[in-house]
Formats: sequence, C-alpha cells, structure tokens
Amino acid sequence: MAEDEGPVRVDSWIWSVRLLKTRSLASAACRAGHVRVNDDRAKPAQAVRPGDEVRLKYDGRERVVVVTRLIRKRVGAEVAVQCYTDHSPPPPPREAVAPAAVRDRGTGRPTKRDRREIERLRGS
Repeated sequence: MAEDEGPVRVDSWIWSVRLLKTRSLASAACRAGHVRVNDDRAKPAQAVRPGDEVRLKYDGRERVVVVTRLIRKRVGAEVAVQCYTDHSPPPPPREAVAPAAVRDRGTGRPTKRDRREIERLRGS
C-alpha cells in the first residue's frame, strides 16, 4: 500500500479508491464541477486530507464520502473501502417494469428465435 504523509490530489484519490474507473474521468469530473470537497468546487489538483467530505456526481447518482485514509496508488476494492466512510444516499430503484415486446404490424408470425426473445423479455 502506498500510504504517504501529506495531501493527495483529489482526482488521484477518487481514482485510487475506485469511485471512478480512470484518473482522466476523475479529472474531467472535477473540471466539469461534479466534484465538491467540503462544499466547495474542486479542481483536479486540489488537496484532500483525512476528514474532508468529497461529493461526486456521476452517472445520475451522487456519492458522498468522508476521507479516512490517504492513498496515492490504486488498490484492491477491499482496501479501497477502508479509505473512506460512505454517506451516500441509496441508489434509486431500478424500474421493475420489463420492456414490452413490440412487433410491427404485418411482419407475420414470430419465428422461433423471436418467440424465445419475447419469452426472455417477459421472464418466462
């Protein structure tokens, strides 16, 4: 584990604890204003310290985490979870409605492949 003294860049820390898949995505999120540290917009090079609250809006969801440990290099998921305390709201429920099988009029009888696809969509 690469645990160092002193501050760490926010984009590097977000990537290291696996909140985003790549560091370039983390930097882009900071530049777009989707990352806040202690309720202030964060630039990619802003330093984070233990106790800071990091808010990340990504993929239609908001993650709220409090930094508990600083790391500079990407680590496994089990170790990454120990580096922050998650205060995120629960994710929105997925829609329980299955997509309806819609066929165009006049296309005739469904083939065996079409029928299997319809049954798969219905959950049968």
